[in-house]
Amino acid sequence: MNARPSPDDFARIRKGFDADPAKSYSLRAEAYTEPQWSEFERDAIFKCTWQWVCHAEKLREEGAFVTIDVAGQPICVVRDREGALRAFYNVCKHRAHELLKGEGRTSKIMCPYHAWTYDLAGQLRRAPETDNLKDFKVEDICLDAVQVEEFSGFVFVNLDPEASSLAAQSGALADEINHWAPDVQDLTFAHRLTYEIKSNWKNVVDNFLECYHCPIAHKDFCTLVDMDTYKVTTHGIYSSHMAEAGKSANTAYSVENASVKDHAVWWLWPNTCLMRYPGRGNMIVMHIIPVGPDLTLETYDFFLETKEPNEAEVEAIRYVDDVLQVEDIALVESVQRGMATPAFQQGRIVHDPNGSGKSEHAVHHFHGLVLDAYGKAANT
Repeated sequence: MNARPSPDDFARIRKGFDADPAKSYSLRAEAYTEPQWSEFERDAIFKCTWQWVCHAEKLREEGAFVTIDVAGQPICVVRDREGALRAFYNVCKHRAHELLKGEGRTSKIMCPYHAWTYDLAGQLRRAPETDNLKDFKVEDICLDAVQVEEFSGFVFVNLDPEASSLAAQSGALADEINHWAPDVQDLTFAHRLTYEIKSNWKNVVDNFLECYHCPIAHKDFCTLVDMDTYKVTTHGIYSSHMAEAGKSANTAYSVENASVKDHAVWWLWPNTCLMRYPGRGNMIVMHIIPVGPDLTLETYDFFLETKEPNEAEVEAIRYVDDVLQVEDIALVESVQRGMATPAFQQGRIVHDPNGSGKSEHAVHHFHGLVLDAYGKAANT
């Protein structure tokens, strides 16, 4: 394991960054390439931020559960008998075996190793062959809880027991989502795309947060939306990316008879992206999951009005998979290779004070949050 960054490392990593995006350089390349930063981020960022789990529909019924990995920690989320949403470390208190696997419905949480059995609130109810143990009471044992929250139709967890709620941290985000996507609670899962990207997760976020590259790299996308109306606004732990649909036929996918006329996108610190594209009612969740300093897992989950995409949505999914993602993955993998050379340390932030989509001020905002997280963790 690489050593924790030193005080000199922390001082160096902040060089070039300025609170004014018009004066600022980007985050330094070593934050994207050196393993010590990747490992440090697990504690400094991912163990203390709200992490996306799923659409709330998956956990509406009593006993419904989902298991996930968050910053290397196994977590299960379950709806208990009283209707409360609960999350726990997915670890038996007897010998640390995994409790639940995958997703589904259950009436109890039973360890497949020695059959220690917990109720849906995490309380141990049965421990076979323990009658002769001294100072042992099943009622004293409960699974370790994790913060869980239902937010704007989705479920999030946070490993930090002291973290404030996502609703409190995110300000007006829920209101924005409910305004632009009032049907989000009623949408249903329809399709998932999965990618392994040979790049640091922060390069994937950087690329998402600006459309400066769009006229060059995404010519079809620039016919889907009206780039003259593209506006990016940063707020606390999120940024909003809004544009009107293009005024004429586009080369991305058909939006004939579309009920959604706008492109409304939100990035939520640190690695969740919510996207509402022109078409029928929809929400696409892009989840950016760090695997290593130069490897990222990315999922695209499509939530639509129906479980089966219609013809236009099949075309839209194909466009994302065969065109847009091919373009974006090539970009970020090239950037990652360039950052690993001695030819690049950091570059200037391109800033438009009017907040156009071609400005990189949302990238600068993200870099500031990364550096704030580094500083906070360095001082604890």
